[in-house]
Amino acid sequence: MALMTVAAAPAPALAGPSIRADEIEDVPDITAEWYRDIVEWADTTPGFVQVFMEHFTELSIVLLAAIWALVFWRTRRGPARPMAMMLVGGAAVVLSYGLSEWSKTYLDAERPCRTFPDLPIIANECPPTGDWSFPSNHSTIAAALVAAIFLVSWRMGLLALPIGALAAFSRVFVGVHYPHDVMAGFLIGIVVTTIVVLLFARPATRLAGSLRERPGLDRLLTAGGPRVRTGGQPAGPRG
Repeated sequence: MALMTVAAAPAPALAGPSIRADEIEDVPDITAEWYRDIVEWADTTPGFVQVFMEHFTELSIVLLAAIWALVFWRTRRGPARPMAMMLVGGAAVVLSYGLSEWSKTYLDAERPCRTFPDLPIIANECPPTGDWSFPSNHSTIAAALVAAIFLVSWRMGLLALPIGALAAFSRVFVGVHYPHDVMAGFLIGIVVTTIVVLLFARPATRLAGSLRERPGLDRLLTAGGPRVRTGGQPAGPRG
């Protein structure tokens, strides 16, 4: 009987209900405790809150992308620099995601919902082993979009910031990430996007200015495109 008990013991990463936060390797004790507290609290919230957060954790990225697209569309009406910064910001979002995904596959950190299988989670299911936890890709993308928007329009940035912050928090609320996962992801998104945009804003502005003069691209990069007078000459601005 003793041999059977030893053989059935769970691996440390998938330990049972008796696991303590300080027993988890490579996870700060305090964030493991925060995770347990947040998930247990989330389980006590009203049903409509749980349903909202379950859907918002995915839809928030779509919403932030829509805000980015709106700001980009507006920059077509003005100088080349803001529009160029939005385009570079979009590329920085992709780069931030790539760095986050590389970190996940390199570090191989197990999801908390697999480490704490005794805790109920709001998410439909816990991501499988191999879909690693640290850092949070959702948080990285959300923060990168917020930074890209803020660097061009602080007013729209103030609208995007709480959406991005709630998107990051929702990953812990629904039970699929530790708090330090989302904090690291948020930091990656903000730092990478800010550095990339500030480094490449000037050359991108020159490139965008030249592209605006090319037929076809002018209609995409300039609001309304060039107007043409009879005789083929571009029309001047209307008073």
